[in-house]
This record gives sequence, C-alpha cells and structure tokens, in this order.
Amino acid sequence: MRKTWLSIPYAIWSLIFSIAPIIIIGVYSFCKRSPYGRIIYEFTLENYKKFLQPMYLNVFWRSILLALISTGICLLVAYPMAMIIAKTKASRRSLLIMLFVIPLWSNFLLRTYAWMSILRDKGIINHALIFLGIIDKPLTLLYNDSAVVVGMVYNFLPFMVLPIYSVLSKMDESLVEAAKDLGATSFETFTKVTLPLSMPGVVSGIIMVFMPAVSTFVISDLLGGGQTMLLGNVIQSQFLMARNWQFGSAISMIMMILILIVMLISSKYKDEEGGGLW
Repeated sequence: MRKTWLSIPYAIWSLIFSIAPIIIIGVYSFCKRSPYGRIIYEFTLENYKKFLQPMYLNVFWRSILLALISTGICLLVAYPMAMIIAKTKASRRSLLIMLFVIPLWSNFLLRTYAWMSILRDKGIINHALIFLGIIDKPLTLLYNDSAVVVGMVYNFLPFMVLPIYSVLSKMDESLVEAAKDLGATSFETFTKVTLPLSMPGVVSGIIMVFMPAVSTFVISDLLGGGQTMLLGNVIQSQFLMARNWQFGSAISMIMMILILIVMLISSKYKDEEGGGLW
C-alpha cells in the first residue's frame, strides 16, 4: 500500500510530461490544416499520405542510413574502448570514464560548433595536411553527409561506450579463463564467450545511439549546412516555419513508431542483471 502511494508522483509526472504530449501529437497528426495554418479538428489521413511523397521518403531513408552508419561506427570504436576500460585497474577506471563524460558536461551546440572550426577549409585538419605537404588546396570536409556522420559519432559515442562497459565490467572472468583452459583461442573466446555475454550492453548502446541520431537536426543544420536534410529538420521546419503542426506531428508519430519497433526487437536481449546504461 505504501509503495502505491509513493508511486503517485511518478505516475503524475509520466502522465503530464510523457503520455499527454504523445496524445496531443497523435491528435494533431489526424487533424486538417486551414489555409492560414490553424488546426481544424476533423479526422483526416492526408498528413500521413503526404509523407509517402518521394521527397519525404528520400529524407526518411537518408535519416535511417546516416543513423545506421553512425551507430555502426560508434559500435566499432566503442567496443574496444569499453574492453580496455573494463580490463584496466579499478583505480584508473574512474579517470577513463571521466574522460568520456566530461565532454557531455559542455553544451551540445558548442561541441558541434567546435567541429565546424575543425572541418572548415581553414580548419585544423586542412592546415595540418597542407603543412605536411599531403594536399595542395583545402579539402571540402564540411557541409556534407560525412561531416554529419562525424558529428553524430562524436556526440553519441559515450552512449555506446558506457552500457557496453557496464556489462563487461560485471562479466565473470572465470568463464573466459575456463574457455582458455579448454583450448579456445583468443578469437574463439571472444566470439563464443565475451561477445554473447556482452550483447545486452551492445543492444542498449545501439538503441541509445540510434534514437538520437535518427531524430537530430542541430548536427545536420550546422555540419550539413542545409545540404543534408534529415527527418528532424523536416519536423523543425513544419513547426517553426511552415506552421503545419499537423504534418510535423504525423512525421513525429512515424518516428516514434519506428523507435518503438527497434526497442521491441531489442527487448529479447535484456537479461536479469540489466545491460542498460545505468
């Protein structure tokens, strides 16, 4: 009975800040739009039919592709990092974890602006390459899909490292030692013992990176320079410029459904010990 009373603040919080906004967005997505942008509360599927136009489908597939590429790169980079941290002495782990967490303390926008100064024609990379004689004129590193991917990987990498590290640090080392005692090579030990046991952390990391990557608009705005339009940019423009909240809500609902599907698929990898971020 006491636990029920204690859960009331959480229930109120969830109702006001999680469930109610989703319901409002869902209602808007099925409403009509007046010529002046007002919401007309009449049921329609036109907002969802509009999303099926080739222009928006291209944006959708580009968003999925860039999010998958960023997630894949984060996984390839983060897994070895997490293994190194997990195998480091306990006294040094806090320092290594702190190195990943410190960038998160700074503003997301400032971190992205920093990459603009690094990738621009007169940035650090081009200056270094020209100084070393590798190139004669600056490379175009900014305002393209590659720059957007770099920004995503940099900003979301900690969200892949931390859940994998969380699982690896709790892994029973006797299982690895037993596999080696039975004659397994290092590769076989990794593929048959370490990797399967760390899958909950890997799946949590994939979700933590994929979700913000597929919906980001700041990174594509700054590093893509308007050349890379993602779903987040379309939603932003519909709400702030086109005053078409109905269509923006429909795209938001489609994104939420996509993310829910990803979470449902990954839920089978959850274990009792928990492989989540926290």
